[in-house]
Amino acid sequence: MGSRFLPSPAFLRAIFLASIALWILPELVLAKHAGTTRHYKFDIKLQNVTRLCQTKSIVTVNGQIPGPRIIAREGDRLVIKVVNHVQHNITIHWHGVRQLRSGWADGPAYITQCPIQTGQVYVYNFTLTGQRGTLFWHAHISWLRATLYGPLVILPKRHASYPFPQPEKEVPIIFGEWWKVDTEKMINQAMSTGSAPNLSDAFTINGLPGPLHNCSAKDTFKLKVKPGKTYLLRLINAALNDELFFSIANHTLTVVEADAVYVKPFKTHTVLITPGQTTNVLLRTKSKSPNATFIMAARPYATGPATFDNTTATGLLEYENPSVSKAKNKNKKLQLLKPVLPQFNDTSFATKFSNKIRSLNSAKFPAKVPKTVDRRFFFTVGLGIIQCSQNQTCPNNTMVAASINNVSFVQPSTALLQAHFFNKSKGVYTTDFPANPLVKFNYTGNPPNNIMMNTGTKVVVLPFNASVELVLQDTSIIGAESHPLHLHGFNFFVLAQGFGNFDPKKDPAKFNLVDPAERNTIGVPSGGWVAIRFLADNPGVWFMHCHLEVHTSWGLKMAWVVQDGKGPKQKLPPPPSDLPKC
Repeated sequence: MGSRFLPSPAFLRAIFLASIALWILPELVLAKHAGTTRHYKFDIKLQNVTRLCQTKSIVTVNGQIPGPRIIAREGDRLVIKVVNHVQHNITIHWHGVRQLRSGWADGPAYITQCPIQTGQVYVYNFTLTGQRGTLFWHAHISWLRATLYGPLVILPKRHASYPFPQPEKEVPIIFGEWWKVDTEKMINQAMSTGSAPNLSDAFTINGLPGPLHNCSAKDTFKLKVKPGKTYLLRLINAALNDELFFSIANHTLTVVEADAVYVKPFKTHTVLITPGQTTNVLLRTKSKSPNATFIMAARPYATGPATFDNTTATGLLEYENPSVSKAKNKNKKLQLLKPVLPQFNDTSFATKFSNKIRSLNSAKFPAKVPKTVDRRFFFTVGLGIIQCSQNQTCPNNTMVAASINNVSFVQPSTALLQAHFFNKSKGVYTTDFPANPLVKFNYTGNPPNNIMMNTGTKVVVLPFNASVELVLQDTSIIGAESHPLHLHGFNFFVLAQGFGNFDPKKDPAKFNLVDPAERNTIGVPSGGWVAIRFLADNPGVWFMHCHLEVHTSWGLKMAWVVQDGKGPKQKLPPPPSDLPKC
């Protein structure tokens, strides 16, 4: 009988390890390309904060204003546990994040989720796909984003570089708005009486109003820089109701990104940034430490007929001087230089600035503008009046409201996304949102005699992957005004903008289909129009609204329902088990 070969234990172990390696290797390759999972915890709690000579209790994340900075890389997954310890209902929106097939994590109250009630927890779970740059997060219910906001920084993938010089340091600069009164009581009272809410008392830079305000010399943001260096300033407008001009005395800024999309760099002394927009700028410091401190200032660009908070938030740009000792530096009297900002109603500057923003459109970062159009829409945006309800006490039984195509949006009491996903839309929303104004008139001329608006919870339904062209037209009813419109779930391309009424015969000839700006928020010009395109490649329900909070409260909002596609990766997954209930 021939001898049999019996494998040794070492040989068997080697075979086992080799088979394990073959099984694991593809997983490792995948892991190398998959991002990291980053966990954050947001405790929503009250905090006493002193500003403008008085202390008040405000709603915060982890006791901070602005709230914590979220930092991740393109491709990373974010898991953010939100615990509500306050009496208000809460939701958080990750502004500008595409939320590809993760609409349950988008955050607008009663659109994609019911709010997180007192004592409840909800985990926002989403992946940052194909995006890099500066975005931000904020509360998306009532006016709580007055104090609930913070930066969301998406760095390029590891070993990927910026398409501009690597900065010495990166600094988020987030603009906010501060009220001495309780903003929740204020907006609730305004909505019950049909009156306009109070104006804010100050603007802030990183939560601080600066020395132009009483008791605020110590509440001043200071940016300390070294000579001859490049700094990346991540500018975020988290103010509720005002577009802002921003400038640093005697310094030029180079715009390199808008709404987390790289742009063709251009130099400017002043940046215009509307609520909901982000802009990255490079600041190149002077080659030698100057004998001066430079004021950075933010103040409103305001176009409407109403009054506005015309204060200025200020911070300081201070140079470090390594050759001078600290003691000498303290005693040294430095000149204080102020920037020159445009006039508050300088629409000419606003238009020129907006037109300078163009997509990079490089081989690495192409501008994928839809070249054909499946669905065309024409939406008027603006103010009007509606009948007051029985539980309101309004003069003349009417109140100012805002609308899109004369429909002032009524917030449902259950989330639209749930109603859509479970086929229970009856009694929640209707699908007859008008594609064009039902009554045509001279939109930017004399208003019609009847300025009453319709009300309703209406949506537009889009098939998956439909390419959409949308013209947004301001109206002069009650007064022409710039409206920063924000679209959830998508970036869109800004093809053109103009003044007066959009002309469908002549104006499309001006459309830029090569390198238009790609954004998530755009200012509809005061007394003018803007044309945008986007691809409906993200199934779910997506909110579109004016990012002036007062106009959102008044109904300048609507929603798009994007149907599932045929493929498994073109469908919205079911809701997470901890999705809050209404």
